[in-house]
Amino acid sequence: MTVTTTDFIVVGGGSGGCAVAGRLTEDPNLHVTILESGGKGDSWVVNTPAGVVAMLPTKLNNWAFETVPQPGLNGRRGYQPRGKMLGGSSGLNAMVYIRGHRQDYDQWAALGNTGWSFDEVLPYFKRSENNQTHGGQYHGQSGPLHVSELRSDNPYQQIYLEAARQAGFPINADFNGEEQEGVGIYQVTQHNGERWTAARAYLHPHRGKRANLQVETGCHVTRIVFEGKRAVGVEYKQDGQIKTLKARREVLLAAGAFQTPQLLMLSGVGKGTALQALGIPVVHDLPGVGQNLQDHPDFVFKYRAKSLDLLGVSAGGSLRMAREFWRYQQQRRGMLTSNGAEGGGFLKTDASLTAPDIQLHFVMAMLDDHARKLHLGHGYSCHVCLLRPKSVGELTLASADPMATPLINPRFLEHPDDLESMVRGFKLTRKLMDAPALVAARTSDFQTANVHSDDEIRAVLRQTCDTVYHPIGTCKMGTDDMAVVDPQLRVHGMEGLRVVDASIMPALIGGNTNAPTMMIGEKAADMIRAAY
Repeated sequence: MTVTTTDFIVVGGGSGGCAVAGRLTEDPNLHVTILESGGKGDSWVVNTPAGVVAMLPTKLNNWAFETVPQPGLNGRRGYQPRGKMLGGSSGLNAMVYIRGHRQDYDQWAALGNTGWSFDEVLPYFKRSENNQTHGGQYHGQSGPLHVSELRSDNPYQQIYLEAARQAGFPINADFNGEEQEGVGIYQVTQHNGERWTAARAYLHPHRGKRANLQVETGCHVTRIVFEGKRAVGVEYKQDGQIKTLKARREVLLAAGAFQTPQLLMLSGVGKGTALQALGIPVVHDLPGVGQNLQDHPDFVFKYRAKSLDLLGVSAGGSLRMAREFWRYQQQRRGMLTSNGAEGGGFLKTDASLTAPDIQLHFVMAMLDDHARKLHLGHGYSCHVCLLRPKSVGELTLASADPMATPLINPRFLEHPDDLESMVRGFKLTRKLMDAPALVAARTSDFQTANVHSDDEIRAVLRQTCDTVYHPIGTCKMGTDDMAVVDPQLRVHGMEGLRVVDASIMPALIGGNTNAPTMMIGEKAADMIRAAY
């Protein structure tokens, strides 16, 4: 029987939603219901690391959004994959475990967000984490989120590290330790060679065991129900029926950086004039909803190589993959445990910077346009993304239809400084790619062999840059006129309504956003329990 009343409604079973629900239901007196649009997120495809293919342009557990045309990218539409399952994007991402730089969180606190400095959020990262290798002051080893070394045994890891040494870059064994700068191999959210999603960490172990945890899938929330300025429930569509669920205490929005602001606006919370233009009754005029969209712009170097240690399309590759499948079944090791982006790096394009401003993802395949363009043969690639771009975009409604895709506009490379920073990042990354160890490991440069001058670099950046899948900020935390939530994650001007996902980040962090989103869920649970 569907429960029609609960204490807390969590809208969205992604990384933030799973974490906050898992922690809240540790208290048997608090009843929590999660409403997730997608499925259970517990299939073999999801749990096998090679399930990262779901991030490719398919609708498999994936919203597969696109941006509006981007002037900074020669008018191209960008691709924005988002997880549509319990676990959210942790079920289709590259599993890279990164927290960001200390100064990122200290900046959040400096903006008026009391309680969000690095020293104050570190305990929540540690409480979440169960690190196979690293302990000490920066790591946890007893949390629900497994973090481990890669088990792919790919020899290109050592080729990549040797190239870094040859190019003069420091080697870093722990990007989440005392120092972020350097080149190394990523730790990943895996356990015994399997993907460890936010749902596997925080939900699946408790389903059917905690009577106060209810998880509903296939639910598309269409509207927040208000009584005056208080959120008292939601309406959602499930199995073709419109249903209502009431919240005795709070509605917690965790639908992500795109769909959380979309739902707020559909429900009448946002910029009043924009809502009125779409015929949506205004419940609360809050102009920051959907604004402050930030994302990491990313360029990919691509190289052909003949090694079957690299993923690709060939007869030999198919035979190798058949053997690897058997190895995975027997040992949980080998190519099927790869997250794709095995190598990493955090580098400074200017030695005077206080933190790295570019991040690398070294991929054991030659990916072209998010793998929307396939090529025969094998190869490798290296992403370089700008960690703190100055371009800021927005998310707006296309219509008042809750089933319509919102208009996503990150404004990539529209700020002139971003393009020049990417030019410097291009040159620095090429220095690594052209080190002898990697030159000897490839047969050709797929795209940039004839790109040399700054103008040629700018042209190829505009032709091919896109997201590296880290949208944030559309319900930013703060105390200024454009803030959407306060430091307790409560929506300004409303009651019984909080946001618990990456949309609350006031500024981009220097790294991948999945682990920080779980940290937000962990911290939110503590703040909510303290309030009750």
